[in-house]
Amino acid sequence: MPQTKAAGKEQAVERLHTMRHSAAHVLATAMLEYIPEAKLTIGPAIDDGFYYDFDLPRTLTPDDIEELSQRMQRIIGQDQQFAHSIMPVEEAKEFFRTQGQTYKVELIEDLEREAQIETVSIYQNGDFIDLCEGPHLESTGAVGAFKLLRTAGAYWRGDENRQQLQRVYGTAWQTEKDLRKYLKFLEEAEKRDHRRLGRELDLFSFTDEIGPGLVVWHAKGGHVRSVMEDYWRESHRAGGYEFVYTPHIGKANLWQTSGHLNWFAENMYAPVEIDEQQYYLKPMNCPFHIQVYKSRTRSYRDLPLRYTETGTVYRYERSGVLHGLLRVRGFTQDDAHLFCRPEQMDSELVRVLKFCLEILETYGFEDLQLELSTWKQGETSKYAGEAENWELAEAGLVKALDELDLTYKRMEGEAAFYGPKVDIKIVDVLGRPWQLSTIQFDFWLPQTFALEYIGEDGSPHRPFMIHRALYGSIERFFGILLEHYGGAFPVWLAPVQTVIIPIADRHNEYAQEVAAALSEADIRVEVDTRSERMNAKIRDAQLQKIPYMAVVGDREIEAGAVNVRVRTGENRGALPIAEFSAMVRDCAASRSDSV
Repeated sequence: MPQTKAAGKEQAVERLHTMRHSAAHVLATAMLEYIPEAKLTIGPAIDDGFYYDFDLPRTLTPDDIEELSQRMQRIIGQDQQFAHSIMPVEEAKEFFRTQGQTYKVELIEDLEREAQIETVSIYQNGDFIDLCEGPHLESTGAVGAFKLLRTAGAYWRGDENRQQLQRVYGTAWQTEKDLRKYLKFLEEAEKRDHRRLGRELDLFSFTDEIGPGLVVWHAKGGHVRSVMEDYWRESHRAGGYEFVYTPHIGKANLWQTSGHLNWFAENMYAPVEIDEQQYYLKPMNCPFHIQVYKSRTRSYRDLPLRYTETGTVYRYERSGVLHGLLRVRGFTQDDAHLFCRPEQMDSELVRVLKFCLEILETYGFEDLQLELSTWKQGETSKYAGEAENWELAEAGLVKALDELDLTYKRMEGEAAFYGPKVDIKIVDVLGRPWQLSTIQFDFWLPQTFALEYIGEDGSPHRPFMIHRALYGSIERFFGILLEHYGGAFPVWLAPVQTVIIPIADRHNEYAQEVAAALSEADIRVEVDTRSERMNAKIRDAQLQKIPYMAVVGDREIEAGAVNVRVRTGENRGALPIAEFSAMVRDCAASRSDSV
């Protein structure tokens, strides 16, 4: 029977994953050849490559990486066979112990204790033997084009109280052409790295004095954030949401009732004691919005209620996973919580899903991937709420997706214990998917907080609750936007929309008059009065990704105009001030990507 195209693609993906896992073993082989004292831990395949973590007697240098690459190439050229065998547990522990590979011994002991195994899986290529489930390629010679990329710190088992290791990252592909394409992608991604752009464009920073994972927004970054939040408020106001504001801390019993102290405590900051009561910085806004709902008796006529807040939350993230704006410890969620009657659920889901898509498209994200996470039917012990509610909620999500004619992937059994959800991923200009918006049902919190509304029959009923994050977090969304646009924000978002460039000092007064006129038209404008040549000022404005440069000299003063350049290098010639002002305002109002 002929192989389907999808099956062939799946096999190719599996083969590539196996090749990358095999490349990790080749790296470990090379490391032991080069530094025999090296202690090995784990070396998995990952998206786009592989890594191996080592406990080494010294810090690796770029020269070491080059040496390891050359040794790997020789091992690949030797076409060593990957041989699989099974070894009794005691024999395996003794073997790795005599080799000084104590991390492997610990892994075997953990497997023995947790899975009560009697044997372990072993792979060998040449003289190198490793503890591994596999699979691997037939031989090292089948490993395609590879490159070692960088080193990084890592903790054994991800525990910062354990030994610090050195992680060597690499990538591997079937062909040299594929490898070159990926390296070009990495080069472009590096240019767009939001951390570098944040420094160069003076948008935000992190300081040791404040603490890791806590962002400081600079004036220009603050401008962009302010515009994002203004648009967010404008859209939510038009969408029938009500704005609430809640504290940054709450009593311990609030988090006990919500379940966070049972299931989320390791991600929460330590409590502070006030008046002999323990308080926690909030990791989420949900319990506070529930308190708004509970502040008075609710009637069926009150529903649906849509509460929303840009609420700053705090979560403890290990220092090793902090990553600029994309992984922080303090961030602002654009949270919304919807409370509705069961019969309102379908319309609310369509409404909120459509709302999310419209907002994301405004920011230029039209390539979207949707996932529907569902429960595993029959396993009611793993999920809160009644089976009929799960089926009703899932059916509502499916109906909303179908009504909007959206393609989605079902993630069977991936729902949280408290309800099914839809996740929306955007795909950026480099083709990278990013998880952003989430629409999440919750059967748990309405029950634990005993939420009710009085129905038309005069009896109490339990409302349905829907969590909705649109940006996810303002910090992370900002970082993704920054990388997507490479710092060249659309005009409506740009922190500085126009810079006025006087050719000589005698033109400064006119430049200030033009700036005042543009500012009066609500255009964000600066005047570059530095004693630099005009071309240098234009180049600097382009490096700062400013959309428009308005050059002024004798002819512009005489004509009451400006000579317009755009950051792409295009010269649009002289325009009257009013015409130029209208052009910038119209471009910003349209929220277009172009200038």
